[in-house]
Amino acid sequence: MVGAPTRVLEDGMKLRGDMHVCLMGDPGVAKSQLLKHICRLAPRAVYTTGRGSSGVGLTAAVHRDPVTNEFVLEGGALVLADRGVCLIDEFDKMNDQDRVSIHEAMEQQT
Repeated sequence: MVGAPTRVLEDGMKLRGDMHVCLMGDPGVAKSQLLKHICRLAPRAVYTTGRGSSGVGLTAAVHRDPVTNEFVLEGGALVLADRGVCLIDEFDKMNDQDRVSIHEAMEQQT
């Protein structure tokens, strides 16, 4: 929706065009509704809440397939929103360790 193309400078330094936006405001000013609307507009978007998410759940999760009884790796919200928009509502409700994990993923793109 908003951003710039990734650039590679002559010396090999890579500048990412991604940007992160933080919406802050008083309760009741429609921040959550705006995020949900962006999720409907963007071609590749994932909406989740910080209250019900962990850092592990936002990146990936391992669970057992009920049909094959094998372990499978399932991508989380950040993986599913790759090259798109990941909307995390109520970021402040996440615990501190999960918030640190998400900051690392946003900053380093890893």
